[in-house]
Amino acid sequence: MSKFVKGLAIGVFVLVILAVAGISATIGWRPFIGPRSRALTDRKFEATPERLKRGAYLVEHVAGCTYCHTPQEEGPNGPELVRGKKGSGQVFPIPGLPGTLVAPNITPDRETGIGNFTDDQVARAIREGISQDGQTLFPMMPYAHYRRMSDEDLASVVVYIRALPPIRNALPRTDIHFPVKYLVRRVPQPVTETVQADLSTPVSRGEYLVNLSVCSECHTPRKQGRPNATMKFGGGQSFDPSGKIVSPNITPDATGIGNYTEDMFVKVMRTGYVGKRQLSTVMPWQFYGGQTDEDLKAMYAYLRTLPPVSHRVDNTQPPTACKKCAEKHGAGESN
Repeated sequence: MSKFVKGLAIGVFVLVILAVAGISATIGWRPFIGPRSRALTDRKFEATPERLKRGAYLVEHVAGCTYCHTPQEEGPNGPELVRGKKGSGQVFPIPGLPGTLVAPNITPDRETGIGNFTDDQVARAIREGISQDGQTLFPMMPYAHYRRMSDEDLASVVVYIRALPPIRNALPRTDIHFPVKYLVRRVPQPVTETVQADLSTPVSRGEYLVNLSVCSECHTPRKQGRPNATMKFGGGQSFDPSGKIVSPNITPDATGIGNYTEDMFVKVMRTGYVGKRQLSTVMPWQFYGGQTDEDLKAMYAYLRTLPPVSHRVDNTQPPTACKKCAEKHGAGESN
């Protein structure tokens, strides 16, 4: 073998070793070998009246599944759900998203919904982010939060969505572009052990509900596409290119809900009004407001335990640049 060939072989070998080490130390191998997933089982959830009732409560007022999985149209104060289309799915028009994101039809229609899915296929999608055919669900479906949903609550959710009226609504599949479609394969995690909810105290109950309601995803600003860990629940995520609809701070700081009483918090969640100002329906208070007094007060109790974040967001004021969250929003210049 000539010195040139030998040197070339050694060079290629070194490059391969460096590439393997680099991938292992950065993105890992999941984007190439596929998501972590477990084998499906034949479990079936018994449809009891108790589960149907609990499932309706969770789907409609806590997790808000039908809020995302129902077509929306513009109303006088923001998006409104299209009547008669509950759970039939929608295409999300998200500017800047690398591809097309679709919340699929979750009604029991056999052709366009989940009518032919097994209970465990539905359960695995909800808590583990794996579709019927083994693909990774885009994590805007908050399965990273739902993996903490108790086994009994999961059974109740599956029972309830199976009871929805079947609606024929053919939709395209989610199509996320390279490289994001491969990078998200790192997100799913199998749930292989029993999951129970700690509802023993108002704070632990509130933490469970706030997690299932995915409050942190909307009320935490993003930095380079990821939630800014130093401003968790501190507000600043924009839902309007003009900066007129930005999530507020819901930490117990004075710039957040530090001045809210328990009764005031419950009233805001029930009515969608902060004083005389009506909240945009981007904040689905119509769903969350259907929770019991006990649960809303528990959410308030938990939010009061969060580390306070000083960050003023006021959607009644003209949007200005905010150095703290790097967004434009009302009162931004005051931070």
